[in-house]
Amino acid sequence: MRARTLKTPRWGGSLLWAVLGATALCAQTPPTAPSVQATPANQAPAGQAGAANQAGKAAAPNPYSADSAKHVRSSDKRRAAKIYLESSRLFVSSRFEEAVEGFEKAAALDPTNHDYELAAEVARSHAVTALIQSAAKNRLMGNEPAARAALEHARALDPKNFEVSQHLDELSDDAVRAMPKPLYAGSAAGIGSTEPLAAASGKRSFHLHTDARQTIEQVFKSYGVMAMLDDSVRAFLIRVDLDDVSFEEAARVVGMATHTFYVALDAHHALVANDTREIRDRFTPLETETVSLAGLSDSELDEVQKIAQTVFSMQKAQLSKEEGAITIRAPASTLAAFDATMQGLLNGRSQVVLDVSIIQVAHTNARNTGLQLPQTVTAFNVLAEEQSLLSQNAALVQQIISSGLASANNPLAILGLLIASGQVSSPLLSNGFALFGGGLTESALEPGAATLQLSLNSSDSRELDQVQLRLEDGEDGTLKEGEKYPIQTSSFSSLGASLPSIPGLTSAGSSSSLSSLLSSVSSSVPNVPMVQYEDLGLTLKARPKVLRNDDVALNIELKLDALSGQTIDGNPVLDNRAYSGVVTLREGDAVVVATEVDKSQSLAISGTPGLSEIPGLNDLTSKDLQTNYATVVIVMTPHVVRGTQAAGHTAMMPLDKDTGTR
Repeated sequence: MRARTLKTPRWGGSLLWAVLGATALCAQTPPTAPSVQATPANQAPAGQAGAANQAGKAAAPNPYSADSAKHVRSSDKRRAAKIYLESSRLFVSSRFEEAVEGFEKAAALDPTNHDYELAAEVARSHAVTALIQSAAKNRLMGNEPAARAALEHARALDPKNFEVSQHLDELSDDAVRAMPKPLYAGSAAGIGSTEPLAAASGKRSFHLHTDARQTIEQVFKSYGVMAMLDDSVRAFLIRVDLDDVSFEEAARVVGMATHTFYVALDAHHALVANDTREIRDRFTPLETETVSLAGLSDSELDEVQKIAQTVFSMQKAQLSKEEGAITIRAPASTLAAFDATMQGLLNGRSQVVLDVSIIQVAHTNARNTGLQLPQTVTAFNVLAEEQSLLSQNAALVQQIISSGLASANNPLAILGLLIASGQVSSPLLSNGFALFGGGLTESALEPGAATLQLSLNSSDSRELDQVQLRLEDGEDGTLKEGEKYPIQTSSFSSLGASLPSIPGLTSAGSSSSLSSLLSSVSSSVPNVPMVQYEDLGLTLKARPKVLRNDDVALNIELKLDALSGQTIDGNPVLDNRAYSGVVTLREGDAVVVATEVDKSQSLAISGTPGLSEIPGLNDLTSKDLQTNYATVVIVMTPHVVRGTQAAGHTAMMPLDKDTGTR
């Protein structure tokens, strides 16, 4: 089945906005339509046609003429402009049919404004396109009544739209193709078949105690059928008591009592004979049928012939492999059973469409907040540190003294000039320090750096993969989603083809320079890696089995492969998770095949020992909190799109509740 999806013309939207941008206010008077002089080709013929033309012109005045413009009131123009704007909003909201009604109403109020009529045509085109798209969708879903209703509605909106007519024709073709057809055309039942008995309808009652032959004649005669008895029918005394039975019921009971069967000769005559296999084979009429088996292989044709001969006891079954057909001769009932069996076999297996939905949700949150107090405190002697700085920069100190910037007896001034000039730097001076003591023992404490952390990194991802698998009954289907990861298993190199002649190694001579030659050539030796590709991600295998009640049994194998982050001898280690099982569900019901949740959380606290462990104060210290979780949900929904399992099968016998047997 093929469906066509019509796209909305691009010029429709731009044309409507152009109409919206036009002057819709009716305060302006539209220009009158230019007059057109009729040519001889356009002139109406004389006589009645000319009179009718004149009458038509008188009955339908030109809406764009100056006379028509004079009769449009200003109130109608304002009302038409208001309706036009409201309909334009409906058009933007994709309410096309309501917009068409509004535009047509505005055009009726103000026929001099051609924009209203043009906007109505554009909205009608959009409405018809939306209905055609809806019909195409319903046709794909198999809802033919809804598709036909949408197309009929579209034809009512635009009777001259050829796209609507084309889609209606396609629906008609689908209906014709869906009509049930006989399995084999031109079967023997249509040519030269035996005329069935035309027994009288209604029910009769019989209370007979007489000879078997007379009983048969009286029972058949009461239904308007003449029984012609064969010599094989024996004469013996029987008793028959039947009330309110039809011809079929009476004939079956009498046949069981007399051990006879009948064969219809025409509409009112039947041959009755003793019921033995030899007599049945002699009197039962045979019909001939040629069954077309196109598309089957030679082995399958042999199997069909074997079924006809062994299962249905058709000794006269001629197979023609060149034509792909088999000609059989058997009673009509046997041919009907053979046709029903072949129809079930040739129709193929059932087909199932699996809707696989893979939902992945991942969340990552990294938060680093709080205050990190100084972790170290440095104590130093001020005088010792001062002398160390001056001695390390003796040349600069002499330049300062010689230039007269500071006295030699004022080391603090010299030290300040050194620090101010940027020539001297010390890590002790970068964070500040606290002085205590005095004289030679004056010392300082320098705390470490304090850090305030305010960092947040959060990400969320949601992914939905929708995949459909169309599988036959018992067929394996595989769905892979992920990537192929290369893993180097070994490497191969050849020394003979790429190395030149080396004295002492590949040829006679001194080997004094062997080491230098090998080092220079080793880099040019080709090294070919041997790579094996591993499937990473999701691998889903499904095998549906359609049961007799249209339930679907799914055999599922699920495998998840991923890198673990570790390596052994340079090769990455893979993590895999596997699941296999069987689930039985009703056709059209969804089942959650697997759910995987990975969640990890880590917390790191940085702070001062003791203080960071006090309740209340630990909230102020630096915390590094990382939370990660990922969820994968796989949902599968089977739809039986071609069910042939129950066709041609006999009904299942109920189980006996007491014995548990059929």
